[in-house]
Amino acid sequence: MLRPPLTPMLAAPVAELPTGPHLAYEPKWDGWRTLAFRDAAGVRLQSRAGRDLSGYFPEVTGTLRSLPAGTVLDGELIVWAEGRTDFALLQQRVTAGRRLAALAEHHPAHLVAFDLLSGPGGEPLLDRPLAERRDRLAGLLADAPPGLVLCPQTGDLAEAREWLRTWTDAGVEGIVVKRCDGRYEPGRRAWQKVRAHHTVEALVGGVTGPVADPETLLVGRCDDRGRLRYLGRTHPLRRQQRRELAGLLRPAAAQHHPWPEPLPGGWTGQLNPAPPLPYTPVRHDLVVEVEADAAYEHGRWRHRVRYVRVRAELAASDVSAWTPDTLQP
Repeated sequence: MLRPPLTPMLAAPVAELPTGPHLAYEPKWDGWRTLAFRDAAGVRLQSRAGRDLSGYFPEVTGTLRSLPAGTVLDGELIVWAEGRTDFALLQQRVTAGRRLAALAEHHPAHLVAFDLLSGPGGEPLLDRPLAERRDRLAGLLADAPPGLVLCPQTGDLAEAREWLRTWTDAGVEGIVVKRCDGRYEPGRRAWQKVRAHHTVEALVGGVTGPVADPETLLVGRCDDRGRLRYLGRTHPLRRQQRRELAGLLRPAAAQHHPWPEPLPGGWTGQLNPAPPLPYTPVRHDLVVEVEADAAYEHGRWRHRVRYVRVRAELAASDVSAWTPDTLQP
Protein backbone atom coordinates (compact mmCIF):
# COMPACT_ATOMS: atom_id res chain seq x y z
CA MET A 1 0.00 0.00 0.00
CA LEU A 2 1.28 3.48 -0.89
CA ARG A 3 2.04 5.67 2.10
CA PRO A 4 3.24 9.26 2.52
CA PRO A 5 5.61 10.82 1.86
CA LEU A 6 5.50 10.10 -1.86
CA THR A 7 7.14 12.29 -4.48
CA PRO A 8 4.61 13.13 -7.22
CA MET A 9 5.29 12.73 -10.90
CA LEU A 10 6.36 16.05 -12.46
CA ALA A 11 6.21 17.90 -15.76
CA ALA A 12 9.05 19.45 -17.76
CA PRO A 13 8.37 22.88 -19.31
CA VAL A 14 8.17 23.14 -23.09
CA ALA A 15 7.52 26.14 -25.32
CA GLU A 16 4.78 24.69 -27.52
CA LEU A 17 2.01 22.12 -27.12
CA PRO A 18 3.39 18.73 -28.17
CA THR A 19 1.49 16.88 -30.87
CA GLY A 20 1.24 13.22 -31.80
CA PRO A 21 -0.72 10.07 -31.06
CA HIS A 22 -1.67 8.83 -27.60
CA LEU A 23 -1.43 12.25 -25.90
CA ALA A 24 -3.82 13.61 -23.28
CA TYR A 25 -4.11 17.32 -22.43
CA GLU A 26 -5.21 18.64 -19.02
CA PRO A 27 -5.49 22.18 -17.63
CA LYS A 28 -2.73 23.24 -15.23
CA TRP A 29 -4.49 24.81 -12.25
CA ASP A 30 -3.21 27.70 -10.14
CA GLY A 31 -3.28 25.88 -6.82
CA TRP A 32 -1.31 23.50 -4.61
CA ARG A 33 -0.24 20.11 -5.96
CA THR A 34 -1.53 17.56 -3.48
CA LEU A 35 -1.47 13.81 -2.97
CA ALA A 36 -4.47 12.51 -1.01
CA PHE A 37 -4.12 9.28 0.99
CA ARG A 38 -7.30 7.62 2.31
CA ASP A 39 -6.63 4.80 4.75
CA ALA A 40 -8.55 3.13 7.55
CA ALA A 41 -7.40 5.81 10.01
CA GLY A 42 -8.57 8.78 7.96
CA VAL A 43 -7.19 11.13 5.29
CA ARG A 44 -3.81 12.75 4.79
CA LEU A 45 -3.12 15.54 2.31
CA GLN A 46 0.53 15.78 1.27
CA SER A 47 2.09 18.73 -0.56
CA ARG A 48 4.52 18.31 -3.43
CA ALA A 49 7.38 18.88 -0.96
CA GLY A 50 6.03 16.25 1.46
CA ARG A 51 4.38 18.65 3.90
CA ASP A 52 1.24 17.50 5.73
CA LEU A 53 -1.59 19.86 4.72
CA SER A 54 -4.45 17.88 6.28
CA GLY A 55 -5.09 20.18 9.23
CA TYR A 56 -5.42 23.25 7.02
CA PHE A 57 -8.23 21.82 4.88
CA PRO A 58 -10.76 20.10 7.17
CA GLU A 59 -13.53 20.38 4.57
CA VAL A 60 -11.41 18.50 2.01
CA THR A 61 -10.38 15.74 4.38
CA GLY A 62 -14.04 15.38 5.36
CA THR A 63 -15.04 15.01 1.72
CA LEU A 64 -12.32 12.44 1.01
CA ARG A 65 -13.56 10.20 3.82
CA SER A 66 -16.28 9.15 1.38
CA LEU A 67 -13.62 7.30 -0.64
CA PRO A 68 -12.81 3.63 -0.03
CA ALA A 69 -9.85 2.94 2.24
CA GLY A 70 -6.61 2.39 0.32
CA THR A 71 -7.36 5.05 -2.30
CA VAL A 72 -4.55 7.47 -3.26
CA LEU A 73 -5.29 10.43 -5.53
CA ASP A 74 -3.05 12.98 -7.24
CA GLY A 75 -4.54 16.39 -7.87
CA GLU A 76 -4.59 20.12 -7.17
CA LEU A 77 -6.09 21.98 -4.22
CA ILE A 78 -7.84 25.14 -5.39
CA VAL A 79 -10.17 27.78 -3.94
CA TRP A 80 -12.71 29.54 -6.16
CA ALA A 81 -13.51 33.23 -5.63
CA GLU A 82 -15.33 35.54 -8.02
CA GLY A 83 -15.18 33.14 -10.93
CA ARG A 84 -11.49 32.16 -10.78
CA THR A 85 -9.01 30.38 -8.56
CA ASP A 86 -7.62 32.47 -5.70
CA PHE A 87 -4.10 31.47 -4.67
CA ALA A 88 -4.04 33.98 -1.81
CA LEU A 89 -6.94 32.22 -0.08
CA LEU A 90 -4.94 28.99 -0.19
CA GLN A 91 -1.97 30.74 1.41
CA GLN A 92 -4.13 32.11 4.19
CA ARG A 93 -4.89 28.60 5.43
CA VAL A 94 -1.41 28.07 6.86
CA THR A 95 -1.55 31.28 8.94
CA ALA A 96 -5.29 31.39 9.68
CA GLY A 97 -5.12 30.10 13.26
CA ARG A 98 -8.54 30.62 14.85
CA ARG A 99 -9.93 31.89 11.53
CA LEU A 100 -9.42 28.51 9.86
CA ALA A 101 -12.99 27.28 10.40
CA ALA A 102 -14.42 30.51 9.00
CA LEU A 103 -12.16 30.36 5.94
CA ALA A 104 -13.15 26.75 5.29
CA GLU A 105 -16.83 27.68 5.56
CA HIS A 106 -16.81 30.85 3.46
CA HIS A 107 -14.06 29.92 0.98
CA PRO A 108 -14.06 26.11 0.78
CA ALA A 109 -11.26 24.38 -1.06
CA HIS A 110 -11.74 21.75 -3.76
CA LEU A 111 -9.51 18.90 -4.82
CA VAL A 112 -9.34 18.61 -8.61
CA ALA A 113 -8.20 15.01 -9.05
CA PHE A 114 -6.32 13.99 -12.20
CA ASP A 115 -4.76 10.63 -11.32
CA LEU A 116 -5.45 7.49 -9.33
CA LEU A 117 -2.31 5.94 -7.86
CA SER A 118 -3.92 3.32 -5.67
CA GLY A 119 -7.39 1.82 -5.89
CA PRO A 120 -9.79 0.63 -3.18
CA GLY A 121 -8.14 -1.76 -0.80
CA GLY A 122 -4.71 -0.40 -1.68
CA GLU A 123 -4.55 -1.91 -5.17
CA PRO A 124 -1.32 -0.52 -6.74
CA LEU A 125 -1.84 1.27 -10.05
CA LEU A 126 1.48 3.05 -10.69
CA ASP A 127 2.46 0.61 -13.43
CA ARG A 128 -0.90 0.73 -15.18
CA PRO A 129 -1.24 3.04 -18.25
CA LEU A 130 -2.70 6.50 -17.72
CA ALA A 131 -5.77 5.68 -19.84
CA GLU A 132 -6.68 2.84 -17.46
CA ARG A 133 -5.98 4.92 -14.35
CA ARG A 134 -8.13 7.72 -15.77
CA ASP A 135 -11.07 5.39 -16.46
CA ARG A 136 -10.82 4.00 -12.93
CA LEU A 137 -10.66 7.52 -11.49
CA ALA A 138 -13.72 8.67 -13.46
CA GLY A 139 -15.70 5.72 -12.17
CA LEU A 140 -14.59 6.31 -8.61
CA LEU A 141 -15.65 9.97 -8.70
CA ALA A 142 -18.91 9.46 -10.59
CA ASP A 143 -20.95 10.19 -7.45
CA ALA A 144 -18.33 12.20 -5.52
CA PRO A 145 -19.35 15.18 -3.35
CA PRO A 146 -18.99 18.69 -4.87
CA GLY A 147 -15.61 19.34 -3.23
CA LEU A 148 -13.99 16.46 -5.13
CA VAL A 149 -13.83 17.11 -8.88
CA LEU A 150 -12.51 15.13 -11.85
CA CYS A 151 -10.02 17.21 -13.85
CA PRO A 152 -11.04 17.82 -17.48
CA GLN A 153 -9.00 15.95 -20.06
CA THR A 154 -9.01 15.93 -23.85
CA GLY A 155 -7.14 14.24 -26.67
CA ASP A 156 -8.15 17.01 -29.07
CA LEU A 157 -5.27 19.40 -29.78
CA ALA A 158 -7.62 22.16 -30.96
CA GLU A 159 -9.57 21.97 -27.72
CA ALA A 160 -6.35 22.09 -25.68
CA ARG A 161 -5.28 25.20 -27.58
CA GLU A 162 -8.66 26.76 -26.83
CA TRP A 163 -8.18 26.04 -23.12
CA LEU A 164 -4.75 27.63 -23.26
CA ARG A 165 -6.22 30.73 -24.88
CA THR A 166 -9.46 31.21 -22.91
CA TRP A 167 -9.33 29.39 -19.59
CA THR A 168 -6.73 31.71 -18.07
CA ASP A 169 -9.64 33.92 -16.96
CA ALA A 170 -10.60 31.13 -14.58
CA GLY A 171 -7.09 30.70 -13.15
CA VAL A 172 -5.67 28.04 -15.48
CA GLU A 173 -1.92 28.56 -15.83
CA GLY A 174 -1.40 26.37 -18.85
CA ILE A 175 -1.69 22.80 -20.15
CA VAL A 176 -0.10 19.56 -18.91
CA VAL A 177 0.55 16.92 -21.57
CA LYS A 178 0.68 13.21 -20.73
CA ARG A 179 1.03 9.97 -22.64
CA CYS A 180 -2.11 7.84 -22.43
CA ASP A 181 0.04 4.70 -22.32
CA GLY A 182 2.44 6.09 -19.72
CA ARG A 183 2.95 4.69 -16.23
CA TYR A 184 3.11 6.92 -13.12
CA GLU A 185 6.76 7.58 -12.26
CA PRO A 186 7.18 9.35 -8.89
CA GLY A 187 9.71 12.18 -9.00
CA ARG A 188 10.36 11.93 -12.74
CA ARG A 189 9.58 14.83 -15.12
CA ALA A 190 8.01 12.58 -17.73
CA TRP A 191 4.99 14.82 -18.37
CA GLN A 192 5.25 18.14 -20.21
CA LYS A 193 3.70 21.52 -19.47
CA VAL A 194 3.07 24.67 -21.46
CA ARG A 195 2.34 27.91 -19.62
CA ALA A 196 -0.04 30.53 -20.94
CA HIS A 197 1.82 33.82 -21.48
CA HIS A 198 0.81 37.29 -22.60
CA THR A 199 2.63 40.58 -23.06
CA VAL A 200 1.86 43.76 -21.12
CA GLU A 201 3.18 47.31 -21.09
CA ALA A 202 4.46 48.52 -17.73
CA LEU A 203 6.53 51.32 -16.18
CA VAL A 204 9.94 50.70 -14.66
CA GLY A 205 9.85 51.89 -11.05
CA GLY A 206 13.12 50.45 -9.76
CA VAL A 207 16.05 48.17 -10.45
CA THR A 208 18.19 45.75 -8.52
CA GLY A 209 21.86 46.42 -8.94
CA PRO A 210 23.20 49.78 -10.13
CA VAL A 211 21.16 51.94 -12.51
CA ALA A 212 24.13 51.95 -14.88
CA ASP A 213 24.10 48.13 -15.01
CA PRO A 214 20.66 46.90 -13.87
CA GLU A 215 20.28 43.23 -12.92
CA THR A 216 16.47 43.07 -12.85
CA LEU A 217 13.61 45.53 -13.33
CA LEU A 218 10.79 46.25 -10.88
CA VAL A 219 7.74 47.26 -12.87
CA GLY A 220 4.31 48.71 -12.20
CA ARG A 221 1.43 50.84 -13.41
CA CYS A 222 -0.14 54.02 -12.07
CA ASP A 223 -3.59 53.80 -10.54
CA ASP A 224 -6.37 56.29 -11.30
CA ARG A 225 -4.84 58.72 -8.78
CA GLY A 226 -1.46 58.65 -10.50
CA ARG A 227 0.28 56.55 -7.83
CA LEU A 228 2.64 53.86 -9.14
CA ARG A 229 1.50 50.38 -8.06
CA TYR A 230 4.02 47.54 -7.95
CA LEU A 231 3.26 44.64 -10.32
CA GLY A 232 6.32 42.42 -10.38
CA ARG A 233 10.00 41.74 -11.01
CA THR A 234 11.71 40.53 -14.16
CA HIS A 235 14.03 37.60 -14.60
CA PRO A 236 17.74 38.59 -14.69
CA LEU A 237 18.53 40.74 -17.70
CA ARG A 238 20.97 39.68 -20.39
CA ARG A 239 24.12 41.73 -20.90
CA GLN A 240 22.81 43.36 -24.07
CA GLN A 241 19.56 44.27 -22.32
CA ARG A 242 21.49 45.84 -19.44
CA ARG A 243 23.42 48.04 -21.84
CA GLU A 244 20.24 49.03 -23.66
CA LEU A 245 18.46 50.06 -20.46
CA ALA A 246 21.41 51.75 -18.73
CA GLY A 247 21.18 54.88 -20.86
CA LEU A 248 17.40 55.16 -20.44
CA LEU A 249 16.98 54.79 -16.67
CA ARG A 250 17.24 57.79 -14.34
CA PRO A 251 17.55 57.57 -10.55
CA ALA A 252 14.69 58.98 -8.50
CA ALA A 253 14.80 60.67 -5.12
CA ALA A 254 13.79 58.05 -2.56
CA GLN A 255 11.64 60.46 -0.57
CA HIS A 256 9.45 61.08 -3.62
CA HIS A 257 9.11 57.45 -4.66
CA PRO A 258 5.81 55.63 -3.86
CA TRP A 259 7.35 52.26 -2.94
CA PRO A 260 8.93 51.43 0.42
CA GLU A 261 12.62 50.64 0.68
CA PRO A 262 13.53 47.84 0.78
CA LEU A 263 10.67 46.23 -1.13
CA PRO A 264 8.61 44.03 1.26
CA GLY A 265 9.20 40.33 0.71
CA GLY A 266 5.46 39.66 1.02
CA TRP A 267 4.83 41.58 -2.18
CA THR A 268 6.12 38.60 -4.15
CA GLY A 269 2.99 36.61 -3.22
CA GLN A 270 4.85 33.38 -2.43
CA LEU A 271 3.96 30.78 0.20
CA ASN A 272 7.23 31.52 2.00
CA PRO A 273 7.87 35.25 1.44
CA ALA A 274 11.38 36.22 0.47
CA PRO A 275 13.39 38.63 2.63
CA PRO A 276 12.97 42.36 1.90
CA LEU A 277 14.51 43.30 -1.43
CA PRO A 278 16.96 46.22 -1.63
CA TYR A 279 16.56 48.18 -4.86
CA THR A 280 17.29 51.53 -6.49
CA PRO A 281 14.26 53.72 -7.27
CA VAL A 282 14.12 55.19 -10.77
CA ARG A 283 11.88 57.77 -12.39
CA HIS A 284 8.88 55.84 -13.65
CA ASP A 285 8.62 57.33 -17.12
CA LEU A 286 10.18 54.45 -19.09
CA VAL A 287 7.66 52.10 -20.73
CA VAL A 288 8.71 48.49 -21.29
CA GLU A 289 6.97 45.40 -22.60
CA VAL A 290 7.12 42.29 -20.43
CA GLU A 291 5.84 38.74 -20.85
CA ALA A 292 3.98 37.18 -17.93
CA ASP A 293 2.06 34.00 -17.16
CA ALA A 294 -1.47 33.76 -15.76
CA ALA A 295 -0.54 33.48 -12.07
CA TYR A 296 -1.44 36.70 -10.27
CA GLU A 297 -3.16 37.91 -7.12
CA HIS A 298 -3.72 41.19 -5.33
CA GLY A 299 -3.05 42.90 -8.66
CA ARG A 300 0.53 41.54 -8.84
CA TRP A 301 2.30 38.79 -10.74
CA ARG A 302 3.28 35.92 -8.48
CA HIS A 303 6.05 34.66 -10.78
CA ARG A 304 8.82 36.69 -12.34
CA VAL A 305 8.16 38.21 -15.75
CA ARG A 306 10.40 38.30 -18.82
CA TYR A 307 11.62 41.62 -20.14
CA VAL A 308 10.88 41.86 -23.89
CA ARG A 309 11.77 45.37 -25.07
CA VAL A 310 11.61 49.11 -24.48
CA ARG A 311 8.51 50.86 -25.86
CA ALA A 312 10.22 54.17 -26.62
CA GLU A 313 7.29 55.32 -28.74
CA LEU A 314 4.98 55.28 -25.69
CA ALA A 315 4.73 57.86 -22.92
CA ALA A 316 3.91 56.89 -19.36
CA SER A 317 0.43 58.37 -19.87
CA ASP A 318 -0.18 55.88 -22.71
CA VAL A 319 -0.06 52.91 -20.31
CA SER A 320 -3.47 51.85 -19.04
CA ALA A 321 -4.23 52.62 -15.41
CA TRP A 322 -3.74 49.92 -12.80
CA THR A 323 -6.87 48.08 -11.64
CA PRO A 324 -7.19 44.83 -9.63
CA ASP A 325 -7.60 42.95 -12.91
CA THR A 326 -4.76 44.75 -14.72
CA LEU A 327 -2.81 41.52 -15.19
CA GLN A 328 -5.65 39.42 -16.56
CA PRO A 329 -4.92 38.30 -20.12
